[in-house]
Amino acid sequence: MQERAVKTREAILQAAAELIDKYGFSEASVSKIIKRAGVTPGALYFHFESKEALAHAVMIGQGDGLEVPPGEDGLQRLIDQTLYLAGELQTNPKLRAGVRLAIEQGDFGLQDASPYNYWIDEFAGQLQVAQAKGEVLPDVDVRELAWTLVASYSGTQLLSHISTRRTDLYRRVTNLWKYLLPAVADPAVRPLLTFSRQWDQAA
Repeated sequence: MQERAVKTREAILQAAAELIDKYGFSEASVSKIIKRAGVTPGALYFHFESKEALAHAVMIGQGDGLEVPPGEDGLQRLIDQTLYLAGELQTNPKLRAGVRLAIEQGDFGLQDASPYNYWIDEFAGQLQVAQAKGEVLPDVDVRELAWTLVASYSGTQLLSHISTRRTDLYRRVTNLWKYLLPAVADPAVRPLLTFSRQWDQAA
């Protein structure tokens, strides 16, 4: 029964993510989610007390199931991660819905920075390693840099979504690094960094 409950909860989250990604929170009705998930109303409300609670679960779970690029921690791996996320934002409805809800969370009564803090923590971890290896300049505050990178990335993906449905997101993220790296990376390291298109789903 426990395994069945886990599968039911995941089916509800997936259905909600797909509908929210496509229609937004307001238009993704509970009845549509129930129908898409193939569950009963009782099953949905057993796992989530309200539509708002379900949306919050989708939002904070946006990183679940992602398989970030392997490799040695540091600046190159961070670049690879941001390019991988660009590809996932083109194809992954769960991530897209979570990102959309993080932006639109005021529509369902939330003010929760935890989705952004999750990525700040992830990026800061790679930057700390990079700085210890001499890849990032010693006077850089890596926590502030991680915050700035997440904020810049969020705006970049949003404008890319509005402009081209994210078809140009890989190029936009590459350009973000192009202008950011000269300010934070050791000059000897910059020529060694690559922007592999293997993370670009539209390549």
